[in-house]
Amino acid sequence: MSNTQTSPAINWEIGPIFRAMLRNKVGAILIALQIAVTMTIIVNSVYIIVERNKEMQRNSGIDNENSFFLTSIGFAENFNVPVTVAEDMNTLRALPGIVDAIQINAVPNSGSGWSMGLKTQSGAEYDAVGTAVYMVDEHGINALDLEIIAGENFAPTDIGLRVVGQVDWPNKTILTKAMAENLFPDIPYQSVVGKTVYINDIDPMIVVGIIDKLQAPWVGWNNLENAMLSPERMDFKGSRYFIRTEPGQRDRVMKQVEELLANSNKGRLIKGMRSVEEARERSYRGHTAMIKILTTVMIILTIVTALGIVGLASFSVNQRKKQIGTRRALGASQSAIVRYFMLENFLISSIGVILGAVLTVGLNIILVNTFGLDRIDWFYIPIGMLVLWLVGQGAVFGPARKAANIPPALATRTV
Repeated sequence: MSNTQTSPAINWEIGPIFRAMLRNKVGAILIALQIAVTMTIIVNSVYIIVERNKEMQRNSGIDNENSFFLTSIGFAENFNVPVTVAEDMNTLRALPGIVDAIQINAVPNSGSGWSMGLKTQSGAEYDAVGTAVYMVDEHGINALDLEIIAGENFAPTDIGLRVVGQVDWPNKTILTKAMAENLFPDIPYQSVVGKTVYINDIDPMIVVGIIDKLQAPWVGWNNLENAMLSPERMDFKGSRYFIRTEPGQRDRVMKQVEELLANSNKGRLIKGMRSVEEARERSYRGHTAMIKILTTVMIILTIVTALGIVGLASFSVNQRKKQIGTRRALGASQSAIVRYFMLENFLISSIGVILGAVLTVGLNIILVNTFGLDRIDWFYIPIGMLVLWLVGQGAVFGPARKAANIPPALATRTV
């Protein structure tokens, strides 16, 4: 009895739909292709946007909200960098609202910094693991708000002075957990403390501590979590200061520090003062721009696809007014007419999204091989198919309602 009930419905709706689609093959094919292309671009775009957002939310390892930095550039002939830096650090660390301050060569996520390679064996023939280098004194851990999870901090006696052109390195270092695991993947990171690593191929450094997290300056670098601390002050004319404040005090302290340092020594310039949040935002501008562009493209494609579906459905309604009127005269309800056009669109959309699923995987493979992106998660494809189905059904509903309102009397007209 079930077959007897469903067979007339199939013959009455599916059959005419396919015959109508065959009479207007070009329109149906174009809409299906448009849906396929739209799905391909939208699904991959959404995946890229999600991944970029995740990258922008990564923990840098430092106190972003309450930290800022600036550059002190000496120009006077008698400008003494070590003495000036020491005086500045004593002054800054004593200021109300400041947690700690250090001289540093680079700032995480700022886009500019130093990099080197570390090895577990001495010699040019062995491969090195790339790492960002941060030169700090014994206040570096506190100023950057880092957490030592194994080993210990530098002692004041460990801190050396680096001059311009110097190529040798201190004999101690502190590594991030990620760097320790990359160098020694076969042992727990705690066991890396006390190990010797080599910089410049042959210069030994003993690992005295492991910190939980500290990102490199370059947000697009694949080894972003690889970083090391080197116990050094710098005798450079241009000195970068990193200052961490108490919560909520950053903006007030920034104004105070700029005026204080500018007046304390007329033989130097204070420039480039910037919060860590601002520097981080600048570094991620490429991500932000890409998200905005992809979002705009997705919106435009969705609108264009919906308009195409509306146009095809409206054209179909206008071409079949008399046929629809005849069906209404024979007893077809308005809901049956609406269902007819909704089902027609569903079939066209199904062809489009199935083709779109194949194209989506293909485009993702190209992106993976060309730009090194990760493979798309499987669930993005069924979600994309569902969204395009809903867009199609929403777009065709208006023309379908218009078709349902065609009066049965239209069937008797000769023109």
